[in-house]
Amino acid sequence: MNECSVQDPRLAEIERWLAGDLGFGSAALAPASSDASFRRYFRFRHGDESFIVMDAPPAKEDVRPFLRVAALLAEWGLNVPRVLASDVDRGWVLLTDLGSRQYLAALADPVRAPALYADALAALLRMQVAGRAPAAEHLPRYDRDALLREMALFAQWFLGTHLGLDLDGSTRAMIDRAFDVLVDSALGQPVSFVHRDYHSRNLMVTAADNPGILDFQDAVQGPVTYDLVSLLKDCYLVLPRERVRDWALGHRDRLLRQGFPVAADDAVFLRGFDLMGLQRHLKVLGIFCRLHYRDGKVRYLHDLPRVFTYVREVAQAHPETAEFADFLETRVVSGFEAAQRRAIG
Repeated sequence: MNECSVQDPRLAEIERWLAGDLGFGSAALAPASSDASFRRYFRFRHGDESFIVMDAPPAKEDVRPFLRVAALLAEWGLNVPRVLASDVDRGWVLLTDLGSRQYLAALADPVRAPALYADALAALLRMQVAGRAPAAEHLPRYDRDALLREMALFAQWFLGTHLGLDLDGSTRAMIDRAFDVLVDSALGQPVSFVHRDYHSRNLMVTAADNPGILDFQDAVQGPVTYDLVSLLKDCYLVLPRERVRDWALGHRDRLLRQGFPVAADDAVFLRGFDLMGLQRHLKVLGIFCRLHYRDGKVRYLHDLPRVFTYVREVAQAHPETAEFADFLETRVVSGFEAAQRRAIG
């Protein structure tokens, strides 16, 4: 048992599980990654193979959705970690290792980036085609309550906690009207499998069947543009607008060929794509602030300006969100800059 596991009782228990229950002997666990939840991941080698252990404390996380969605995606031919063993009661899962070559770093190479995006879009299409009803009907629905509950995080954690704004009744009503526009747009789209975090930090560059896909346990049935906007309006990097437009419309054309009843009119499709992104990015502003103030994960505040820029651009671009855009410009922009200085310097 190493010094880290002596200081970390759950890590010591994982080592005993691997050695005693699974027969791996003495496994030298090293941190592989962490995410925005309470899950942790460790990597270890056994012979010539590398493995990943997920640690999901049962009081905070439930590994069963991960196991169900992993099986579903594998059945559809997607490149996801294979589940080798699990202990649901203790919150541990042993997985194959998709490596450490994250899309986020690889996309910095402008020569290679288009091929990587092509692979990610092809995998997305496969998920969406396979994930039409009834294939994914057992997954939760991304319904009105869920979409509104997510955007409530923007008001609570971004406007309230991060910016310290005290909203009067008329302002709250205006925000609610904007939220209704976004929900109505989302619910008017064709429904299929939605990963919910299909972006550069959850895609791995792999030698075969690129990309490897991670962090899919929160999958739902929902709007067909959701994962597309997650990928092309990534919270961790920005693509040129024309490239986003061209790739979004190219994916729309492939959806049409697969029989999805998406809008054939470019402007109509891009409006739905934009408004779906606005819903997502409002949620993300709230989540990133909650991760800092509640969970002590300060690094997410560094990504807020990128996400806030997406929000401002889309709100300004559509007449139905014009009053919300005006609120952002008059009440939020200056306060946001000050809040960032207070929080991270």
